[in-house]
Amino acid sequence: MMPSTHDWINNPLGVVERMFAASQNSPNSGWEAKAVEFFKDHLKEKDAHTWVPSLNDVPLHYLKPNSLVKFRCLIQDMFDPEFYMGVYEAVDPSTKAKVLRCGKYKDVTECGVDFDSRNTVTAERQTFYCVPIPGENPWVKESYAGSSQARVVPSTSYAPTRQKRSYEEDDDMDDMDTQMQREPHTGPQSPTEQHGNGDCKRRETEAPSSQTAPASHLDLNFPLPGEKGPSCLVKVYEDWDGFKLNDTLEVFGILSVSPALSALADKKDASSSLLDPTECMETAEEQRVHSPPASLVPRLHVLCAKPLPHNNPLLPSATLEDNSAFLSSTLSEMASVRAELLTFLTPILLGDALAAEYLILHLISNVYSRRDVLPLGKFTLNLSGCPTVASYTERFYQIIQQLVPSSYYLGMSLQNMNQMRFVPKKDYSANRLVSGALQLARNTSLFLDETQLEQGQLDTAGVRNVTALGNLITWQKVDYDFNYHQMEFPCNINVLIASEGRSLLPSDCQIHLHSQITPPHMEEYLGSIHMHPQASQLNKFRMYLSVARLLNYSISDEVTKSVEDDFVDMRKDDPQSISAEDLHRMLVVARLLSLSLGQTSLSRDSWLRAKHIETLRRSRMEQHTCVNGNEP
Repeated sequence: MMPSTHDWINNPLGVVERMFAASQNSPNSGWEAKAVEFFKDHLKEKDAHTWVPSLNDVPLHYLKPNSLVKFRCLIQDMFDPEFYMGVYEAVDPSTKAKVLRCGKYKDVTECGVDFDSRNTVTAERQTFYCVPIPGENPWVKESYAGSSQARVVPSTSYAPTRQKRSYEEDDDMDDMDTQMQREPHTGPQSPTEQHGNGDCKRRETEAPSSQTAPASHLDLNFPLPGEKGPSCLVKVYEDWDGFKLNDTLEVFGILSVSPALSALADKKDASSSLLDPTECMETAEEQRVHSPPASLVPRLHVLCAKPLPHNNPLLPSATLEDNSAFLSSTLSEMASVRAELLTFLTPILLGDALAAEYLILHLISNVYSRRDVLPLGKFTLNLSGCPTVASYTERFYQIIQQLVPSSYYLGMSLQNMNQMRFVPKKDYSANRLVSGALQLARNTSLFLDETQLEQGQLDTAGVRNVTALGNLITWQKVDYDFNYHQMEFPCNINVLIASEGRSLLPSDCQIHLHSQITPPHMEEYLGSIHMHPQASQLNKFRMYLSVARLLNYSISDEVTKSVEDDFVDMRKDDPQSISAEDLHRMLVVARLLSLSLGQTSLSRDSWLRAKHIETLRRSRMEQHTCVNGNEP
């Protein structure tokens, strides 16, 4: 008999165990693959994924232990594989007969295990340490939470205001680290959020206070300071070679929060070392990091995991190629949405329409390929001439935050440059990767505020951090520190540098802001412009930017020939006037300009337009250099 809707979400282990029991009569039934397929098929049903509660927006103590949950996350670290008892023999307490049990998707076995049984099957699984996507903006969290139809207790709903308060009550009761785990939202809660649990009583998901005590010493290892949300030990049973560090995933799995896990971590007795014989080889520090209290770092046993090409909740989860109706309707509107976005951004850039145009091109840029070590498609923008009054750069960042799914503001003060950890570093005593601020998901917008830089001395760490930023911008890679060597990790981060003069850091394109506003009126002006547009308009912009970034692009042979001829003609009159680097930038601008208009191949018109705006930008830079001497 097939389980009902609520059975496969509320009691997935029951489904697994029934399939395991049925397989005992036919040894080659392939029950494990069938069990995974069963859940994948159910999750493909219309809106089925919205029925599954999410660790991102439902507090852990509202979730039923051993139920099916989902988690939108980044792989922050990969631990060593672990062995577990896939099949074990136990004594049935009522009949005293020996029965075979399935140990898959579980952390703790039942009592009465016969460790000497010949029927025990040892299996292997991989553990990933996963955190919520770093820098994910409040509008994304609220939108995902608002679209959920999950019910923790189907018969009741829980008022969002009360749910919010319960988070805060927990924060008062628990220490700071528990607080970090409790409250996933940084912004106001969506009024449409409908998760919850009528039964507020603390369940066995929460360890007794003695087990939460070590939490104050536990660093949840979030890449960015001030992040909140649960971290999770994700146990993967198949195809784990297909996952890489820093991948973003949506994981569907069985939630394991047994207090016994915390007890085992506190007291490694003989039976626990039998469960995993490798545990006795771990250092105390390693045990603390790899076996944190389950009430703080839950375990999630994966039934299926899918890579996230984006984390924009307004777009279909399927790829654009698989959703032709959505794609064609979006493409037809892109030119008009672009014009609207340009009108919206120009006042924020103090009336500079050319800078607003370049900002749009930057926001849709994306590393689409690599040629040897050269990343293709990146477009780091240095917006110089930014005012230092009226907190202009912070306000400007708040607008970016409203438009993109994930972003991070980094004020380049001496204190930040000298004291922050940018580059992840391997801690061999705890056998873990200690995260850094540059361990970000692909397509994160990194806003570097160079107007915060003051006079003073960069120390050794500060110089290392500036070097790391330069490598990120130039090569789209971060060299992680493994003590005895460095290991390159490619990335795909959109870097925007706001500065007064030309940035100290490299960039693909610099544009100097031509402000139409005089400084004494800046505060008044910024207060008057419409910083908070309608949600419907914002959603249009959010979809537009994400779709433009995901589009494919090509150049026909005919247009390629035309571009080559143009380049030769431009160099005829003055060979110094345009270099190969200038041509490369023009081609990048032409690509982004085409995509910004919803065109997936380069037209002659777009090429001419790209040449025109590049000419305007360059002549502006030359004028600025003449006025300010050596200051480009």
